[in-house]
Amino acid sequence: MATLGMSPAEKEAIQTFRSDVVEPSMTKLVIIDFWAEWCGPCKALTPVLEKVAAAYADKGVVLAKVDTDKNPFIAAQFQIKSIPTVYAMFQGQLVADLTSARTESQLRTMLDQLLRQLPIQGEAQSQEAELEPLVQMGEEVLASGDAERALSIFDQLAEIAPEHHAVVSGRVRALVALGLTDEAEAMIAALPDDLAKLPDIERARAALALARSAPAVDDLAPLEAAVAANPDDHQARFDLANAQMAAGNRDAAADGFLHITAADRAWNEGAARAQLLKLFEVVGLEDPWVSAQRRRLSAILFG
Repeated sequence: MATLGMSPAEKEAIQTFRSDVVEPSMTKLVIIDFWAEWCGPCKALTPVLEKVAAAYADKGVVLAKVDTDKNPFIAAQFQIKSIPTVYAMFQGQLVADLTSARTESQLRTMLDQLLRQLPIQGEAQSQEAELEPLVQMGEEVLASGDAERALSIFDQLAEIAPEHHAVVSGRVRALVALGLTDEAEAMIAALPDDLAKLPDIERARAALALARSAPAVDDLAPLEAAVAANPDDHQARFDLANAQMAAGNRDAAADGFLHITAADRAWNEGAARAQLLKLFEVVGLEDPWVSAQRRRLSAILFG
């Protein structure tokens, strides 16, 4: 905004706007709330904006309020026709009109989209970058079958970020792998609603459900003998696949579930396919192993 020919009051308004809004936007996402004291809808929206801005502060989001009665020149520069009007600014440029977001859920959705697109580095993003390789290490250890060491890794990460979705998910799945299902279930039950609905937590919940439906078996030999004696005994093969899955032998378990599906996909109301899909969710839908098994399942169902 050029200041040539402006009154002292207008110059002061611009300087204040620069220091309160433009400069912070160089590194943060600034929500600009244009409001006025007489505006009823503004007063209704203010608590929503303040609550969400506070919740997103560690992600690099700040709230700036502009009273249009006290700052008519600034309001004119942004061509404010009605209030409340809410914009988002990053690096001195308007990046979104948030005026349509009148509920917390709507505002969170729009902010999440912006934060995925913009190179904003708040505390949360910095922590995410630091945690990512450590979480990956824990996942690799867990996938290798060393659940005890994986739990130790996720326990240490939980001291840094106790409510991080990937850390919680890893801890729960490590507990499940160690047979500590009650402790795992208690962890999930204690999660706040917004965290409990995330995909990583759904994956952990699936692991717990799978463990409940397929408890570990000390000796697989009787089940293996039953399948060898009667290859068409789907229940014996299903029980064996569950036991193999509980033992961490996902290849053998998948083979068993796929064998049953190929022989009789409707057996026990599609129980073999359903159990296989649960296993896919636990391993991770983006995992190459899951992609390979999905191709095998598709060949059976649609080949």
